[in-house]
Amino acid sequence: MNQHYISRRSLLKSIGATAMLTRFGLMNAFAQANPPDYKALVCIFLVGGNDGHNTVVPLTQSQFNAYKAARGTLALPDSNGPLLPVETPDGTPYGFHNGLSAIQPLWAQGRLGVLANVGMLVKPTSRQQFITNAVPLPTNLFSHADQIQQMQAAIPSSSAGTGWGARAADMVAGLNVGSAFPAAISCAGPALFCTGNIVQSASLLPGFDLDPAGFSLWPASATTGRVNGLQQVLQFDSGLALVQAANKVRQDALDLNALMRGGSATLTTAFPPTSLGDQLQQVAKLIKLRTTTGVKRQVFFCSLSGFDTHGSQSWQQWDLLKQVGDAMAAFYQCTEQELGVADKVTSFTLSDFGRTLQPSGTGCDHGWGNHHLIMGGSVQGGQMHGTFPTMALGGPDDSGSRGAFIPSSSTEQFAATLAKWLGVTDTDLPTIFSNLYANQALFGKTDLGFMG
Repeated sequence: MNQHYISRRSLLKSIGATAMLTRFGLMNAFAQANPPDYKALVCIFLVGGNDGHNTVVPLTQSQFNAYKAARGTLALPDSNGPLLPVETPDGTPYGFHNGLSAIQPLWAQGRLGVLANVGMLVKPTSRQQFITNAVPLPTNLFSHADQIQQMQAAIPSSSAGTGWGARAADMVAGLNVGSAFPAAISCAGPALFCTGNIVQSASLLPGFDLDPAGFSLWPASATTGRVNGLQQVLQFDSGLALVQAANKVRQDALDLNALMRGGSATLTTAFPPTSLGDQLQQVAKLIKLRTTTGVKRQVFFCSLSGFDTHGSQSWQQWDLLKQVGDAMAAFYQCTEQELGVADKVTSFTLSDFGRTLQPSGTGCDHGWGNHHLIMGGSVQGGQMHGTFPTMALGGPDDSGSRGAFIPSSSTEQFAATLAKWLGVTDTDLPTIFSNLYANQALFGKTDLGFMG
């Protein structure tokens, strides 16, 4: 083989060798030893529609009996182990899925809470209104592609071009003045959640180390020329907005990679060697760099796929939720014990939608409302927030006859509560969540009260 041959993959990886710390290095002039008001949101997206009915199970006798009758062969506990008991301050019992054993202790510590039955809504909707088509509904309600977009955008239509996480970062961008560090970072590839109108965003995949190995296959003189040429391409002002934006994203990723390879981003906390564990470890490293970059507000996006459990759900969901629980537990430990920012970082789950309470064989079908985890030192933990649905097929919370429950809280309410904690003012919240505030009289609360 020609010794100067280099594959396209190697070429792309090698670009990282040229990522000097020019722009990020300049930030040292603005950096603080530890920004006192640093805050970050970490979205953990469960791709495919996690089954919330088996993530959090009601254990009051009447609700549990109704749950078992409706769930049939999917009812927990099963062969994967017992339900993990948790209790609200008023003594109401619930059970976590056995796969979440690593984070169960955080409930008793007041560091983990649940928002029950949340999902996309245009307006608050009753069963009768849904059946008679008396209120507008989110577009393509049970479609994966549409609901993934809507949950990340917090806009009940499929035409959104920005995500609510980045729009929140837009509104607090003034707190990051003096830092060129990206305020919105996806560790799971390009994500709408991190796409805003103002803030710098970047995508950086764990394990994709942009090292100089590829360029070393060329003679030194040729390597230098190629490195310089690639940097000139990235920095050239073409005058074309699309090209400039693409170059900006690539340059940010290169610069981030260089910082991540430095000693200041090393951690001692052990993370599980899983996809989500790697992503949350990378988020923790980026948070640690706040002392170098001076950034005060950030949003992050991670994801885990496989939750479209139409079959073989018992073992599949256990494995997936174990990955979620183990990774979240390690991340919280890192923020608390190693980074000292547990009260400044809030992690939460999102998913396409919930599932039907009634099974279909060994799985379940696309639903609507879902239960989501919220974790962090500022969370009002040990509590079930929102309104838990009645476990009845065709009951007051069912959109039909299979237990696709109508959400009692909207995704916008969930997101607005988190955005307010991040620092978005009451004046700016309506800009981010226009539908919620246009219908505020109907929704009532815009802050669901799960943040301290």
